[in-house]
Amino acid sequence: MLNRRTLLVTGSASVALASPLASLAQSRKDTMVLGMTLEPPGLDPTAGAASAIGEVVLYNVLETLTKINADGSVSPLLAESWEVSPDLKTYTFKLRRGVKFSNGEPFNAQTVKFAFDRAGGEKSTNKDKRTFAAISTQAVDEYTVVLINKEIDPDLPFVLGQATAVIVEPKSADGNAAKPVGTGPYKLDAWAKGSTLTLSKWDGFRDPKLAKLNKIVFRFISDPAAQAASLMAGDVDAFPRIATRVVPQFKANPQFQVILGGSRAKTIVAINSKKKPLDDVRVRRAILAAIDRKAFIDGAADGFGTPIGSHYVPGAPGYVDTTGINPYDPEKAKKLLAEAGVKLPLELTMTLPPPPYARQGGEVVVAQLAKVGINVKTQNVEWAQWLSQTYGGGHNYDLSIISHVEPFDLGNYSKPDYYWGYDNKAFTQLYDKIKTTGDAKERNKLLGDAQKLLAQDAANGFMYQPQFPVIAKKSVKGLWTQMPIFCNDLAALHWG
Repeated sequence: MLNRRTLLVTGSASVALASPLASLAQSRKDTMVLGMTLEPPGLDPTAGAASAIGEVVLYNVLETLTKINADGSVSPLLAESWEVSPDLKTYTFKLRRGVKFSNGEPFNAQTVKFAFDRAGGEKSTNKDKRTFAAISTQAVDEYTVVLINKEIDPDLPFVLGQATAVIVEPKSADGNAAKPVGTGPYKLDAWAKGSTLTLSKWDGFRDPKLAKLNKIVFRFISDPAAQAASLMAGDVDAFPRIATRVVPQFKANPQFQVILGGSRAKTIVAINSKKKPLDDVRVRRAILAAIDRKAFIDGAADGFGTPIGSHYVPGAPGYVDTTGINPYDPEKAKKLLAEAGVKLPLELTMTLPPPPYARQGGEVVVAQLAKVGINVKTQNVEWAQWLSQTYGGGHNYDLSIISHVEPFDLGNYSKPDYYWGYDNKAFTQLYDKIKTTGDAKERNKLLGDAQKLLAQDAANGFMYQPQFPVIAKKSVKGLWTQMPIFCNDLAALHWG
């Protein structure tokens, strides 16, 4: 892979244009090549936390009851309609008829019950297991499903449109990581690990005209220079969420379009609160006080971001500005470390996954923490290693940099076993109250209280709300201009 990327960066345009992907992208208008920064570790979003899984399969291979649109609105997908009870706990879904899975099995109410019971079951590895465990699913008849939620959750229709809520077919569910079977317009054609993944149009899809392209090729390129080279060479037609540092060279190029999409993502310096001395709130506050958010945004995202002070972003319901709670103040950082009795220099390790914002942001954090007596050694790891050892059961890290892309994920701070190890009963009680409050005004106030509490606890280093750039050939149509979730809605893509 390294050799191929090196050739892309250093080779002549004539050599690059002669590659198979380039000729495929240019000669066949029923095919499109998309770039992706990260390769998914598998293709089952109910079993893995990586957002890259949903970028490939959500709405394309595997479908959900509802669909989240580019503007953040929710519309029916496998459900035709739904009704909500006055107490906001019971949802009745009328299902779409005439739907089948790509293995020929029918989609019906029993399938939905299986999928949701599985997602909330004891053996579930779904990252939203808690949400589904609180839901009782009843198949009233073949095309009617009733969901009874133990908690009030006004966001449930949105949640049911996320990748963790895909409807899986019972006979094939356990094999979805390698060979996903769904009801969507595409099916897996081929997967060359470390290189490309190809989806082809499924002839048995219920609406043959919905998908306009016969084939979609995902090409995995993590290096920013190689990402830019792949577009310039014609190897890639569109690159959603491309590295920010390559954007300037495309802005004035008439062959390309540059889309700057908003998001609900939160880029953070994750802090392992289970590790000493990071379990001391004074040490965590010192780390936050030592980091200049503006410098971090410039270094990690080339300025494409809005500062945040908690695990919440501008534009979300109940947002409050908490950036003033832990402002940049190196002298305060030194005092806090002294108060905590930390012997300097404090030696920490920062584990960095592959995305450019993490590696670039790591350089900023190392330089700034060094000024207050904290020596940080960086450890670059591949995505699978980060998922298994940092995010996974081991939680083997001090600091990390990661962008959490789920719109509604405050609840992760009420899970003491979550990878950052934050454990505050006051927050858990507050979040439980948020979940059971139906009044929007009161709920927004409580959301504000939750944001403030996380900021005061310095639960993590809250840095910025990212702006994700998309670069594509001028003739590519149907790209999302906003990104409420990480998704590539392939059925909407076409050549203009």
